[in-house]
Parts: sequence; structure tokens; C-alpha cells
Amino acid sequence: MATFKFELVSPERILFSGEVVSVIIPSVEGEMTVLAGHAPLVATLKAGIVFAQTDASNGKEFFVNGGLVEINQASTTILAEQGRFIEDVDTAVLDAEILTAETRLAGTSDEAEQKRLHDVLVQLREFKGVFEQRKAA
Repeated sequence: MATFKFELVSPERILFSGEVVSVIIPSVEGEMTVLAGHAPLVATLKAGIVFAQTDASNGKEFFVNGGLVEINQASTTILAEQGRFIEDVDTAVLDAEILTAETRLAGTSDEAEQKRLHDVLVQLREFKGVFEQRKAA
């Protein structure tokens, strides 16, 4: 299997840097799978899980909330507004993210920012439901 360089960077730290077989990314346009040799692309991320497949039987999962992904034929880089190891995420973390977005939405009068924050809230609430179902399974 062909591999490529993948980096996932949050404001606090580099969460992952290494060779992968594939990466599944939650973009606002829909979930996408990146393989080696992918066409160049820049996309906006939504709240969700990034899955980096490191070999045929192993992978790592991360929670991201916002940011950008840059893809080229040799590498993929995610610059996440927020990123965590999936083990560090629970319902309380998601509730805090939702509360932060709600507070920011209530405190802004800028229409573009209101729309962006509204979209973030929808994405976070949707992801929270998926996350809770996943934990229950």
C-alpha cells in the first residue's frame, strides 16, 4: 500500500505527524477519504472525527472542530481550530464546546460571524449525537 505524509496540528500541539495509508476527514462539503497521490485540494473542516489509517490493521482517531485541510499529491496537513485525541473527548467536553459557541453567538452582532457560529453549533450538536450513539454501541 502506498503511504503519504500526514500532519494534524492544533493550536496547542502537533497531534500526529507520520506516514499513513489513508485519512478520513470531516469537511463541510462532506466526509472525504484521502489516499496517496490525491489531487490538490483545500477544504474547511467541520466538527467530527479524523481517522488516520497507519497500516492495514491500525489507525488513530482524533476530534477536530473547525480549521482547514490542505491536500497535495505527497502530503495532507490539517490545521485544526481545535483538536484532541479521541480518548480525551467526552460529553462534558462537547457540552463545553457548545456552550462556548452559544456564548460567542449571543455576543456578536456581525452577520457573517453569526452565520459561522450558527453553523458551528449545528455541527457540534450533530456530532454530539453521533458521538453518544457511538459510545453506547
